[in-house]
Amino acid sequence: MADAIASVKGMNDILPPDSAAWQRLEAAARGVFTAYGYGEIRTPIVEHTELFARGIGESTDVVGKEMYTFEDRAQRSLTLRPEMTAGCARAYLEHGLPGREPVTRWWYGGPMFRYERMQVGRYRQFWQLGAECFGVAEPTLDAEQIAMLHALFSQLGIAGLTACINNVGSGDDRVRYREALVTYFTPHAASLCGDCRRRLAQNPLRILDCKVDGCRAIAADAPQPVAYLSDGTRAHFDGLQAALGEMGIPYRLEPRLVRGLDYYTGTVFEIVSASSALGAQTTVVGGGRYDGLVEQLGGPPTPAFGFAFGVERALLAMGADGAALTAKPALYLATRGAAARQRATALAQALRGRGLVVEVEHREVGMRAQFKRAEKLGSTWVLALGDDELAKGEAMVRHMATRAEQPVSIASAAASGPLAELLATPR
Repeated sequence: MADAIASVKGMNDILPPDSAAWQRLEAAARGVFTAYGYGEIRTPIVEHTELFARGIGESTDVVGKEMYTFEDRAQRSLTLRPEMTAGCARAYLEHGLPGREPVTRWWYGGPMFRYERMQVGRYRQFWQLGAECFGVAEPTLDAEQIAMLHALFSQLGIAGLTACINNVGSGDDRVRYREALVTYFTPHAASLCGDCRRRLAQNPLRILDCKVDGCRAIAADAPQPVAYLSDGTRAHFDGLQAALGEMGIPYRLEPRLVRGLDYYTGTVFEIVSASSALGAQTTVVGGGRYDGLVEQLGGPPTPAFGFAFGVERALLAMGADGAALTAKPALYLATRGAAARQRATALAQALRGRGLVVEVEHREVGMRAQFKRAEKLGSTWVLALGDDELAKGEAMVRHMATRAEQPVSIASAAASGPLAELLATPR
């Protein structure tokens, strides 16, 4: 026998009943995002590597260390997408949206790929849900997206939600702040990790996102970006706080919060949860403003704001039980003999047309085993059908919880018959 082939490390199968929890989260997200005016976009899993190098930034860990990049047969460098914002910006330009729509709102979901150290709820193939809005510069849009996430997570029962917000500046703000960071970190250069010494020359803001303890200790006293904001940027940040307060969204200022991707400008945020299932990392979603990304990819100046969250971590925070969410059969058809299975299959087809969940036993196994199977599946009713029942034209249907039985006519047990009415009646 050949050796079994396992899945790639960090890339997992999602099986029933766990997939029921995924479906609940995805359905809730679709409903909330739609209510806020976002339409679904689906982009390719594979993009040109240049998109991420230009869009995310070559100094980021994502581009420098974590991407799955390969050459195709035409020697083009391609990459499995590590995130979706750059792909959405590419699609926004490629399909001419800047000239057709003043405001574009998209949401998305799907797998992303990063070769990174795995942690609780973080894998190398991981699923994200997110949203992007192009064309709106006002701070009320920032607040609305944060409120949209708060509504979604509250609906899913995720506890203790707080939005952590900061503003990392843009334009001249960033130039001044960069100079301040270089001045601060240069005397500490010898104590920084190798990556941060490189970041000091390329993009010192990335040092603030380093997870190495020594670098984090040095960065603790680094200048804060809010001290370098222009009047206009500060007014935007004040407007965000006012809008969150007006909507009653819990938030706090996090002056050292930065995001790990270079395209972020202005507002950045994370939402943290009090859920103990997340371990030391309590963040469930992050995002912010990226007003320069579309222009950086060759388009016109375009304000934009978005977020993404890992489905796996959101499910941990939810504490969702897939088994409890799995649809249980209204009726289990226990069969004996080929003729009974044929009749049961036709009956089940008719009942499913009424929106009922019905399962047929197609195997030739004993009735006792079939009733145990029905109990394991959580079926409400069981109808046993064999040669004797077919000959009489009548079968007994059993309510599994009470063990009460009642006869039903096989001839009339169709989609509009009494059996369908019985199954649809709450017990």
